[in-house]
Amino acid sequence: MRVLITGGTGFVGKRLCQRLAEAGHELLVVSRSPDKAREILPQGTRTASSVLDFVEQAPEAIVNLAGESIAGKRWSEEQKQRLIDSRVNITQDIVNLCARLAQQQKAPKVLVSGSAMGYYGAQGDKKVTEETPPNDEFAHRLCKRWEDTARQAAQHGVRVVLLRTGLVLEKDGGTLAQMLPPFKLGLGGHFGDGKQFMPWIHREDHVRSIEFLLERDDLEGPFNASAPEPVTNDTFTQKVAEHLHRPSFMWVPGPALKIALGEMSQLLLTGADMRPTRLEAAGFRFDYPTLDEALSAILGD
Repeated sequence: MRVLITGGTGFVGKRLCQRLAEAGHELLVVSRSPDKAREILPQGTRTASSVLDFVEQAPEAIVNLAGESIAGKRWSEEQKQRLIDSRVNITQDIVNLCARLAQQQKAPKVLVSGSAMGYYGAQGDKKVTEETPPNDEFAHRLCKRWEDTARQAAQHGVRVVLLRTGLVLEKDGGTLAQMLPPFKLGLGGHFGDGKQFMPWIHREDHVRSIEFLLERDDLEGPFNASAPEPVTNDTFTQKVAEHLHRPSFMWVPGPALKIALGEMSQLLLTGADMRPTRLEAAGFRFDYPTLDEALSAILGD
């Protein structure tokens, strides 16, 4: 299968490309630096700087993972717009590609498009499924714009899957990689009261879930990409410290985070007890369903 991937050189995308190549799929990757991307991706990967450069190749499936890091910079109004544009613009290009290919009767069979747990906004301690109404805040509005754009591909006969992803865990990137240095020094701790939920997923399970959704022709719509046992921020930090055999006594007060980060502090001080209800109902099984299992695999303890 010819699979077009945006964000293919990122923390998740690079591993996805490796697995897809090992399974014998043909890879088409969009990157701002096509030549550099070709050097680090599996042999035979075709790269280009624009989605529309792959019209001739007529991809059979698309995985859309591109987007600027939501926690990279303080949320000024300009930064908020950049976060939206980095997701919506490339997703719109994908929809345009699907439209052009549909005219040639070559529309892709499926689009698996990224979204995030931020779709639900702050949800307190109630269990969150794909049916849970969202809390209206910036993270929700960002994800909704992203998802609504991807849904347009359905008008061209494309099966659209939306992946609302939790924190993706591995030691070479993402949230855990940022946490490890202070925790190894015994300086780890929780944020605010620590009661906010942190949905998470091991990167291997996340990549496997993408493969699963690419192959299942009967599945469409939103799916929560998170392990079946989310934990609170306090539990998460304690578990990381335990697996590193370090103490975890530091903490950052909520007011201090709000002063330092402004509105972006919501990412650290609020959360959702997000459950992979639809993935499990469809028969997907997690290799790392608990945080202890995931951390043991990642940290080798």
